[in-house]
Amino acid sequence: MQKTIRVGLAGNPNTGKTSVFNAIAGARQRVANYPGVTVEKKEGTRTHAGRRIDVIDLPGIYSLTTQSTEELIARRVLIDEELDVVVDVLDASNLERNLYLAVQLAELGVQLVLAFNMSDRARARGIEYDEAKLSRLFGIPIVSTVGRTGEGIPQLLDEIVLAAQRQPRSGAAGVRYGRDIEEAIGGLERMLAAGNGNIPAVRRRWLAVKLLEDDADVREKIESEELLRSAETGIAAIEQNCGEHPEVLIANHRYAFISGVCEEGVRFPRDEGETFSDKVDSVVTQRILALPIFLGTMYLVFFATFTLGNPVTALLENLFAWTARVLETSWPSALSGPLKSLVIDGIIGGVGGVIVFLPNIFFLFLAIVILEDSGYMARAAFIMDRFMHKVGLQGKSFIPMLIGFGCSVPAIMATRTLDNRRDRLITMLVVPLMSCSARLTVYALIIPAFFPQPRQAPMLWLMYVIGIVLAIIGASLLRATVFKGESAAFVMELPPYRLPTLKGAALHVWERAWLYLRKAGTTILAFSIVLWFLTAYPRRDVDATPPGSAATAELSHSFAGRLGNLMTPVLAPMGFDWRIGTALIGAIGAKEVFVAQMGIVYAIGDTTPEGLRTQLRRNYPPLVAFCIMLFVLIGMPCIATVAVTRREANSWKWAIAQFCILTTVAYVLTVIVYQLGVLFGIGV
Repeated sequence: MQKTIRVGLAGNPNTGKTSVFNAIAGARQRVANYPGVTVEKKEGTRTHAGRRIDVIDLPGIYSLTTQSTEELIARRVLIDEELDVVVDVLDASNLERNLYLAVQLAELGVQLVLAFNMSDRARARGIEYDEAKLSRLFGIPIVSTVGRTGEGIPQLLDEIVLAAQRQPRSGAAGVRYGRDIEEAIGGLERMLAAGNGNIPAVRRRWLAVKLLEDDADVREKIESEELLRSAETGIAAIEQNCGEHPEVLIANHRYAFISGVCEEGVRFPRDEGETFSDKVDSVVTQRILALPIFLGTMYLVFFATFTLGNPVTALLENLFAWTARVLETSWPSALSGPLKSLVIDGIIGGVGGVIVFLPNIFFLFLAIVILEDSGYMARAAFIMDRFMHKVGLQGKSFIPMLIGFGCSVPAIMATRTLDNRRDRLITMLVVPLMSCSARLTVYALIIPAFFPQPRQAPMLWLMYVIGIVLAIIGASLLRATVFKGESAAFVMELPPYRLPTLKGAALHVWERAWLYLRKAGTTILAFSIVLWFLTAYPRRDVDATPPGSAATAELSHSFAGRLGNLMTPVLAPMGFDWRIGTALIGAIGAKEVFVAQMGIVYAIGDTTPEGLRTQLRRNYPPLVAFCIMLFVLIGMPCIATVAVTRREANSWKWAIAQFCILTTVAYVLTVIVYQLGVLFGIGV
């Protein structure tokens, strides 16, 4: 059997590397973490031309200079994991900048294949490049691809198989660094060869260049003090003779080489003028208009969430109501009792009460995926950068917050991309203030029940804005007290606008919707059964209760009722009763369980999901409804959020502090809002 080909997929951010990886690996992917660090490692498998190809999707990097965790990981994989082939994915419409990493990979001596991705965009911009000539000049095979459509992927796989059969590279893409630097490189190479003859010649040259660049990671691995002193002497001599540090001179020579190659093999349009992305950005990132446009865009997202989602939600509600009625009338009398109550009140009333909001979740995810894939979400982080800097964070911190609109767990994991631990901790502590899809389930239950159609989108928009504002205030307070220090600079590339593909959008939305359904069928089902038991037991003699209050008395006598009654003195200042209190306890497991528990409690009066809104309107004023949403927004992060915070912060201290502080803040603010509402007669 032929040996498996191990391939590393490298490239700058925003070159479509993920699309190429998906096109190669398809559904045969697995995700873990690199050993010792919390950076995601994606691997996939493909069979082509009778060969098995294992692909590692390396972190997106701009160079092999180790200034970030991602760059260090990528370089260590390239050096230590003995890859057979490395595919460098480049943005074909921005070759000069992207080729810098390609030159460094060539210097490293790996078997390299260049994928000129997004070649359709390059053609649309009038950019022409001669693949054959560029391949000769670099000494590296080149394939034009369009990752999102799969164009060129079979040819890329052909080149991977051919590259794996070639002899190891012996050149360095033809880059020469001038007499002074080359002499210093030659001296260091000879010392490396004398000290360790097992190092290949091309790798000796790479190590010599890195020593002259004063690369900290390479210096740490060099045991020879004589070699390190020789490198320092070479650096000092080059600085004296050339007036610049070797690192700067080396970078200049690389860019000069790239420019010369592009002059030979790439033809740019004579007068490209402003691109479509430039024209759009002149409006959407304009200093005065940027924030109103962003807020308006998010308002439209929430308007569409209700306008498009509510009719489908109504159909699902009718379906669950019909199912409950059929079971109610056809249930065998011999099996009536706890089992019937569990199925109708516990499972249909609980899980069904959560699933009916899937259309709202679907349309929210669809809108966010479209904004992400089109390139606008990157602009949102750019727009928020100036505001984030005022609270001592960088614009990059806003990206995990945006992800938090879907779920706090991946949002907290996304803080790994931040450059220092202080920014990571601050961001992960405030991320739960973003209104995740679980909270949307609560909003989708309450807002239509208490607010007329014209006020529904503004109310939903308000909840999201409150979360963002509180997160910014919280970050500012943390930066001014617990985490003092300078904030890191934020440099972010804005990808060009593009039309999202139907397939890509469908896959992303389905993935998130499926996670929601799976959660409903596992976590929420389990909590619904437990909460049904707490609501149904212990039973009491209903005949001893005055007519009309039997249901209420039985609920109050249950475990949930007793616990809720114990909580009443604490809940009353917020306007909550014991029913809301027990539902909030269930929400610690998952926010959606709040809806499930309320459905179980009020299933005694009405077994349909639609009837729950009627019961809520009958029992609570709009002020209490708003306070419920406010408390759910701020307080009691779910168990999964607490667990991932502990893992990412590597400490229970921060996870417990996050839970306790947010819950305390939620309680205080909700009490203030309710008491002021009562005082001024608002929503009562």
